[in-house]
Amino acid sequence: MSFWTGKKVVVTGGAGFLGSYVVEELKAKDCKSVFIPRSKDYDLTDERNIKIMYENAEPDIIIHLAAAVGGIGANERYPGTFFYKNAVMGIQLMELARQYGIKKFITIGTTCSYPKHAAVPFKEEDLWNGYPAEVTAPYGLAKKMLFVQSQAYEKEFGFNSINLIPVNLYGPRDNFNPDTSHVIPALIKRFVDAAREGTKEVVCWGTGEASREFIYAKDCAEAIIMAAERYNSSEPVNIGTGKEIKIKELVGIIAALTGYKGSIAWDTSKPDGQPRRCVDTSKARERFGFEARTDFREGLRNTIEWYKEYIGG
Repeated sequence: MSFWTGKKVVVTGGAGFLGSYVVEELKAKDCKSVFIPRSKDYDLTDERNIKIMYENAEPDIIIHLAAAVGGIGANERYPGTFFYKNAVMGIQLMELARQYGIKKFITIGTTCSYPKHAAVPFKEEDLWNGYPAEVTAPYGLAKKMLFVQSQAYEKEFGFNSINLIPVNLYGPRDNFNPDTSHVIPALIKRFVDAAREGTKEVVCWGTGEASREFIYAKDCAEAIIMAAERYNSSEPVNIGTGKEIKIKELVGIIAALTGYKGSIAWDTSKPDGQPRRCVDTSKARERFGFEARTDFREGLRNTIEWYKEYIGG
């Protein structure tokens, strides 16, 4: 029998990008009861809606993926919204999960929680060694508070919750809305559109010298399922590949894969965000046996092809 056989699972954000892969993994694992709350039916910033959801679904396990997210531009425009929604959703979901006797709660954090000048690769024990990069700090700190809640609840109530910190996600089904998308989908849209339209120059934000680490969404979903099955501690765990790439190099790869032939300019008046992001992935490997499998260029090709089909060939 699978770990998931007979279990009832709520996946907040299950209709979203990462959530769609997590739900597929659950179904592949013989989980017959997966409840996906839709925002039009359940406002998860409202405690009353969470109570109704828990009473309707009667879950054994919560996988909390729902979040207010976006790239650097969105973080600049909506810092208060990102802080409030992410903090209040997570805090209330976990508190009520404790009250309702839910057996396990999985929180998905963010590398935006790490200090701006944390040593690279980021180790989980360095989370509290400084303030996060200012532009994404409200989002990162809201998520970080859930780690505190998780550890406090384990200590006082014996509540079983785990905290995973994935690096930037990418892959088919990502959000390509230029107002709210992260770096890879934003770049793919920009360069696919530029290649189609014969644009002579594409302007990118920042200097291109900042580095980021990316993980294919399907790989991240596998990590979440493995952790849910095998890991039982509130100590945060990084989920990534352990490999970083400078934005300038990433832009060059995406330009080549999309067939863009024009020039690339850099708007250095725009922020780079955190200077470097790359995580130590040893704990995930040691605690629940996770290692990312998808080659980065292969994943980018898959994502570009999906986007081209999505917009019509």
